Amino acid sequence: MSEKREVWLRGPLPDVPDLLQPVAHALLQAREELQELMHDFPSVRLWERPSEVASPGFHLQHLTGVLDRLCTYARGESLTETQLDSLKAEGLATDVSTQELVQHFSQQVEKALHQLRHTNPGQLSEIRGVGRARIPSTMFGLYVHAAEHTMRHLGQLLVTVRVLS
Repeated sequence: MSEKREVWLRGPLPDVPDLLQPVAHALLQAREELQELMHDFPSVRLWERPSEVASPGFHLQHLTGVLDRLCTYARGESLTETQLDSLKAEGLATDVSTQELVQHFSQQVEKALHQLRHTNPGQLSEIRGVGRARIPSTMFGLYVHAAEHTMRHLGQLLVTVRVLS
């Protein structure tokens, strides 16, 4: 039986602009790895912090929240009160299950992919403001950061989960 190829080796994704293919590939790769990693992870261990590192629950909330926020900025919008409340709640233990947090991330990846598919490549270099200070970035920069940030936290989550398992 052959191993499943990484997403980027499976070919171009339909309807995703060429320049955004690596972003979409990274998000899909992260979703697949996260689903496999967290498949049997017990919800009672979500908020444990071995050696005081961030908990698995934090990483799952943060992955979802940052992807949502970066896509909002890429659209040229400001964060809503709901998004700001979610940001404040990242890392706070809740009664949500592992599978619910994984599902929330998966849904956010779908929203991001939808946005990527509907992005005009001619607008990628347009300036977008980040945060309340409206720190300048570009639409393209925000999308690339969404991919690299997602993979960075996935790596941290992977190590934390392995330590806890």
